[in-house]
Amino acid sequence: MDDSLRSEMEFPRLLLRVAQALRKDEIKALAFLCTDILKQDLSSVEATELFGRLTEGGLLSAEQPYLLADLLNTIDRIRLVRELKLKDQISMTKSIISPYRKLLYDLSKNINENELKRMKFLLTSTMQRTELETGATTLEVFQAMERKDILSDTNLTLLEYLIGNICPKLLNNIQSFKMPEETFQMIQETGPGYGRPRSRSELSLPHKTPEDSLLETSASLQRSNSFQRLEDFRAHSDIATESFDSMRLSSNTSLEPLQTTRAAEEGLARYPMTRRRRGVCLIVNNYDFTNSTRNLKKREGTQVDEESLVHVFNWLGFETQVKNDCTKEQMLSLVQELGTRDHGQMDCLACCVLSHGLEGAVYGVDGGAVGLRELTEPFNGTRCASLREKPKMFFIQACQGQKEQQPCFIQADSPVSSSISMDASRVVQDSIACDADFLMSMPTVPGFVSLRDRNQGSWFIQSLCQNLVKMVPSGYDLVSILTKVNDDVSRMIDAGKDRKQMPQLAFTLRKQVVFPIPDGRPPVLQNKL
Repeated sequence: MDDSLRSEMEFPRLLLRVAQALRKDEIKALAFLCTDILKQDLSSVEATELFGRLTEGGLLSAEQPYLLADLLNTIDRIRLVRELKLKDQISMTKSIISPYRKLLYDLSKNINENELKRMKFLLTSTMQRTELETGATTLEVFQAMERKDILSDTNLTLLEYLIGNICPKLLNNIQSFKMPEETFQMIQETGPGYGRPRSRSELSLPHKTPEDSLLETSASLQRSNSFQRLEDFRAHSDIATESFDSMRLSSNTSLEPLQTTRAAEEGLARYPMTRRRRGVCLIVNNYDFTNSTRNLKKREGTQVDEESLVHVFNWLGFETQVKNDCTKEQMLSLVQELGTRDHGQMDCLACCVLSHGLEGAVYGVDGGAVGLRELTEPFNGTRCASLREKPKMFFIQACQGQKEQQPCFIQADSPVSSSISMDASRVVQDSIACDADFLMSMPTVPGFVSLRDRNQGSWFIQSLCQNLVKMVPSGYDLVSILTKVNDDVSRMIDAGKDRKQMPQLAFTLRKQVVFPIPDGRPPVLQNKL
């Protein structure tokens, strides 16, 4: 048996050994933690089936055992992690387990049998008796609450009420999970949309503890019998929220500080991504410059970029619209018409332009230059009201000049002959409009060429597509993904001519752009540079 075959067989044996070592409650815990990762009902799966689904989804393999190590570490099987020599794998990659799932799991570990009984009693008027049967575990109760849509990562009010009544000390866990967002909102407290002003009575009672506030609110709600129906709970949610708000203004000594980078990142708000249609993704692909007034070549390989963009943005839930070989006037007409549409039922807008270019502009196939500002202006807050406060993302594959970064070898979209091409010329410098909620991702810094393989597409677009496919399912925000694109492209080299390329990102985003994890399988991109 050769070494590669032996290695392929060793990992399934490792998974089988793990499956045999786990108790039933631990298997259910792993399935619970993987719910958001696989987007499937895992309530009745066995360990081997769970590992099989993770393997089929490309989330678990001999080369990538990180998730297995993270899962075992989360359920405190530290000894098993050590015995399997997985300890070094835990910190090698960002955890893809939902922080929300970890919160619920941690709460379940710290709720004892008597506290669980009291929680079930508080839920009797809200949930069916069969969902609260004697044998139902804390995790199973949480899952039943999720099915009723009274518990989610953005709806923790009822959970806080329950925990405050059965085990108030665990409120710190929830507050720590929510801390970044609340801290951000408090810093911005004078801005619009960040809650009501504090009353004088709230500000004059600094001696009242968070637990006092919560228990007083809970007692008041119980006296009024306000939780007889779920609708009653929602009607009183503003009262509960006020109590929790006062808790957040209490002394920080009752809250455990968050030390992780992830927590700091979550301090940023996120643009809503809740509508059925994600948005329009306009793709302008200029290939044939035969009739151009300038000496510009056909952009061989751009079709590969177009196909990759269509596959990826369709997968992300966008409505892709492709326009080929547009003149300057046609490009301007396209964005102006798109800006007049009603985007009220959409979350955002994406626009991809693949063409020859120069510093601050891209070319139409007729040789006319379209400034980057001309591309973005039809979508600013004044011109397109239905896209106000929504992210507008532009991805440009075009040169920004004629200089070459050293070292590197690939084709540029400007007059040069090679299997690798550039996209360039010279014009007065321009920039994106300084309006809120725009993002402009360029393949290169001003003054330099961008590179495109005639057979495999451009470095920038291919890296963009590959990293979206890899990182969106892990919950990364778009700026982080584009930072990874910058790193990947900067490390590529066109060995034949010692040319390199450094993409550039500019944005006026006020929140994080985090795409929901798509339901369908990620597209398989054939061309990997």
